[in-house]
Amino acid sequence: MILIGERINAGFKDIKAAIENKDGDVIKEWARKQTDKKATYLDVNLGTASNKPEDLCWMIEMVQEEVDTPISIDNNRPAMLKEAIPVCKKPPLVNSTLAIDEKMDELLPLVAEAGASIIGLVMDETGSPKNSDKRIENAGKIFAKIAEYEMSPEQLFLDPIVMPLKFMQEQAQEILKAAGQFGLFSDPPCHIVCGLSNISNGTTQKSLINRTFCTMMIANGLDAVILDVMDDELVNAILTAELIMNKSIYADSYIEAFRR
Repeated sequence: MILIGERINAGFKDIKAAIENKDGDVIKEWARKQTDKKATYLDVNLGTASNKPEDLCWMIEMVQEEVDTPISIDNNRPAMLKEAIPVCKKPPLVNSTLAIDEKMDELLPLVAEAGASIIGLVMDETGSPKNSDKRIENAGKIFAKIAEYEMSPEQLFLDPIVMPLKFMQEQAQEILKAAGQFGLFSDPPCHIVCGLSNISNGTTQKSLINRTFCTMMIANGLDAVILDVMDDELVNAILTAELIMNKSIYADSYIEAFRR
């Protein structure tokens, strides 16, 4: 499983304050904590704290001074990415593009040239899909577009767009259906990713809902997730689901082996 640590995000008060005060120690601390928990990528999200490319670049630099974990740049503005991508020491994951030709044609040249990867949100001009068929249609548009830029399926992370269970309960099964079809586009397949915390937005049982939904998504092909890697119960559930899906070899110490 590709674990994308969500914590270096200006939506969190300590990260926003760190950006405003240029306190690199806070950024470095979260980079180290998440890396120690085996994050595959570290999501770096400037959010609304600033619209300056130099601030995004500074965040990336702080992370890379502390760890060598690859960066997920949580920004889809070409002007920002033109400056941020070259700062990354390893090919980053860019989050994200939409299934809109103009948007993809702006971002994909930057991503392809850097040998980076991209998250494709299966959303188009009409907004968020209401059913699995529309999600699959939009995913197909993104998949076809990356081929125009000679990007491989492995460089594409398709996101079926997770909706809050509390407010859009009927969407959960549509997301699961769509994810189950994304892997059929090619062999080897593209990645399937989701922003896990969206499913439990506004609920009182966040951890339980996150764990349950994530394991169901794994059964439908999920192999990457934006999550709180500090949540040991969640990560253990992911490891167990992958074991059941025969994506890893059983050993009594499979959880301990992952931690080591």
